[in-house]
Amino acid sequence: MSIDWNHFTPWASLSGGLLIGAAAAILVLGAGRILGASGLFAGLVTAPATGDSWRLWWLAGLIAAPVFARLVLSTAAPTYTVAGLTLVLGGFLVGFGSRLSNGCTSGHGVCGLSRLSPRSMAATAVFMATGFLVVFAVRHLGV
Repeated sequence: MSIDWNHFTPWASLSGGLLIGAAAAILVLGAGRILGASGLFAGLVTAPATGDSWRLWWLAGLIAAPVFARLVLSTAAPTYTVAGLTLVLGGFLVGFGSRLSNGCTSGHGVCGLSRLSPRSMAATAVFMATGFLVVFAVRHLGV
């Protein structure tokens, strides 16, 4: 086995993980809210309650972070090897799955696992197993 050093980014990955963990900790300790991206976004789409402006700040940060990285850090533009329709279909499937499981990978995988939630452990196991199977099917079975 060889490592593709052009795409292996342990420091960037560690930094991203630390930032996600810090954001989750700040939100739960500061506001008593769980950091789950699908729940945060769903709260913006449905009728927002008074005091939910933090959701808009979250969305602004989600959009601003890659723009900042692209402009200031001179990161490379993303390249896609699949058709746009495949990306859109994948996005809808991820959204459907996160609503079906009452949470997404950030809600279950980051916050739920850190609280030792059995439901989050099961959901994260299903997310991961599904991801492994899809990658295997696409790369080795030509699906």
